[in-house]
Amino acid sequence: MSRAPLLAFAIPLFLSPLLLGSLLLGPLFPGSLPAQDRDEWVRKVQPRTDCTIFSPLELPAPNRMRTGAGAPGPDYWQQQADYKIDVVLDPEHRLVRGREHVTYVNHSPDPLDYLWIHLEQNVLKKDSIGTLVEGGRAVGGPSEASEGVKVLELAHEGSPLEYHVYDTLARVEVPKAIAGGGGRFEFDVAWQFEVPRRVFRRYGTLKVKQGTVWEIAQWFPAVAVYDDVHGWNTLPYIGTGEFYTNFGTFDVSITSPRDHIVVATGVLQNPEQVYTEEQRARLAKARGSKETVMIRDKDEVGQADSRPAGEGPLTWKFHAERVRSFAWASSEAFILDASSLGDTLLQSAYTEEVQKAWSKSTQMLRAAIGGYSKRWFPYPYPMATNVAGVEGGMEYPMIIFCRGNEPRGLYGVTTHEIGHTWFPMVVDTDERRHAWMDEGFNTFINFYSGEDYFGKSQPVRGASMAGFMRGETLPVDTAADRLDGMQLGMMEYQKTGVGLQILREFVLGPERFDYAFRSYIRRWAFKSPRPPDFFRSMEDAAGMDLAWFWRGWFLEPDTLDQAVEGVQQREGRPAHVTFTNLGRMVMPLAFKVTFSDDSTEEHKLPVEIWFKSNRVTVSPDADKEVREVRIDPDKYLPDIDRKNNVWTRPD
Repeated sequence: MSRAPLLAFAIPLFLSPLLLGSLLLGPLFPGSLPAQDRDEWVRKVQPRTDCTIFSPLELPAPNRMRTGAGAPGPDYWQQQADYKIDVVLDPEHRLVRGREHVTYVNHSPDPLDYLWIHLEQNVLKKDSIGTLVEGGRAVGGPSEASEGVKVLELAHEGSPLEYHVYDTLARVEVPKAIAGGGGRFEFDVAWQFEVPRRVFRRYGTLKVKQGTVWEIAQWFPAVAVYDDVHGWNTLPYIGTGEFYTNFGTFDVSITSPRDHIVVATGVLQNPEQVYTEEQRARLAKARGSKETVMIRDKDEVGQADSRPAGEGPLTWKFHAERVRSFAWASSEAFILDASSLGDTLLQSAYTEEVQKAWSKSTQMLRAAIGGYSKRWFPYPYPMATNVAGVEGGMEYPMIIFCRGNEPRGLYGVTTHEIGHTWFPMVVDTDERRHAWMDEGFNTFINFYSGEDYFGKSQPVRGASMAGFMRGETLPVDTAADRLDGMQLGMMEYQKTGVGLQILREFVLGPERFDYAFRSYIRRWAFKSPRPPDFFRSMEDAAGMDLAWFWRGWFLEPDTLDQAVEGVQQREGRPAHVTFTNLGRMVMPLAFKVTFSDDSTEEHKLPVEIWFKSNRVTVSPDADKEVREVRIDPDKYLPDIDRKNNVWTRPD
């Protein structure tokens, strides 16, 4: 179940006639005060002269590509890159050898004189930017240096193409400009690289009792994105920033030792060649089963009859459409099980060492995908695979790499990594520049997935961010490669996730937020939005000006500090409570008043109370003596100084 709105957590919030009148007539309604108090009010109040927190954002002008409503326009375009790849895994020499045929379609209006392609394995070269900046971090110590990608051939129609390698990128000269508006260019690449024994992230090998798990990702030369915002996107692969790529169709043939099981992005095209007759029957059963079906059990691992008879390696063929990348895993030690969710086959590949927890993995996939599909946007792919290996957690289309030895931790990483299907596998964000638009959005949807699975509601975690925000010096919208690990985790993941939670639960309310967020996902499914598109789309569908929220939470390193300045009270008259907003960030003002007879009132004032001044005075409804006033009693907000959130009547 989704979290209940704020109204359900406490005494219903309401605006009294007096309070409403004060908001309409002015921030402090001084006419209701005695003359002496009114003079004091005039003396103290400092009207806002700097209103930039509420000013419209300086966004790119809307056009026919990206509209003022935050949607793709009638002239929206994006490039397409289709791949036909043959790859061989050579475990003895730790080599991956591949050949690919790439069809690139230029939907932009611009003729292109050259292409840029990613050679991401070059990040492991001793002189790469990633090695020099990141230090080649790896599980268990620094990564081993490698020679990176060896390009063995790069040709068009059999003729070599001129190319120049710069770190993790190569510029490829084309014999004739690729025409805009649908021009096509096809070329071939042959390459190989060595998989180091220690790799700093996202792929690698794990030695287990019955063999080795190979997780292969960031592994093939891929055409960089050319878009309407930056032209060619040529930020180098350093390691912290992930990827921003083109959608396309992949046909991939993976040749691996006969005793291996291979799982990958896409749908297996030749099960009769790579599975036994019994395994194919079990897979057929799994396609119609909500329960988990064993495809290869622990006792069958290492048994000759659990693999097709014959000599030499096997080739596994996969087909995937509308995907932005491709990853795969191979091992002789894999246990494999499967289930289904509608037309989607769910499966998990793991080893004996982690079987106790991982026997629940496929049902975890089922729960997470089902929840996200119902709440936000239907899962669009025919496969979903979870793989246990060396990588702690990484996402690719239709396949995720996870690590976990106990159910709660395993569900946490599984729901996070499969949650990336929505951001950025479907809503294709630029993870190099705007990591918060995938990691943070995913962290946000994970909150509710965890509630669904574990069956208990979690409070909004705004207060948990206060300590970090006191020392924060960078805005959330900072490129991932410019952040250290702590900043990345707290800003791109946690602060963004908590911010959206506050926007949903405290500012907009679930119904209003959910409609807007679903609209954003639907508008940008299989397209590439930027931050202005998100801001505009949410405001358009929610019907609220949120410039103050985007600026204070994502675009500036602002802090929130709401305070109770004081309470004026005279016998027989309503009390006057004065609040101040001491930080640059603004939020609606929620407060609880406790009277001497222990009765209470709760109020919530809109953020617009801070339009004209950083100070506002209001009156409770009840004509009683006030004993305590407390701001944000449920700790929804990241107030950096809670000591001034409470006023207590002096004894």
